[in-house]
Amino acid sequence: MLILECPYCGLFVEETELTAGGEAHLKRYGPGSDEKDFENYLFYRENPRGVHLERWLHSRGCGKWFHAARCTLTLEVFGTYSAQTREPPHLIKRKILKKYPMWKGK
Repeated sequence: MLILECPYCGLFVEETELTAGGEAHLKRYGPGSDEKDFENYLFYRENPRGVHLERWLHSRGCGKWFHAARCTLTLEVFGTYSAQTREPPHLIKRKILKKYPMWKGK
């Protein structure tokens, strides 16, 4: 079972207390955007085998969104961080690159 730490309330929680929100760090398009850009935003997502940056909602806890860096093959969690962060913190990036030196994430 996947266990993540909520960066807001500091609890380690099972995935049953969370709601998955898909890929993290997507560029969102506003009014007047190109239809192709909006289509890509709505329908096309990364689904890698390996390291993935995801959004999670602590739905049965503090109710806040956060991001997690984890490996989809092994369920290894490299860390969690605030949803307001534009990219993973350097500490999390170093953990990922130590294990997966070829990773070319955000």
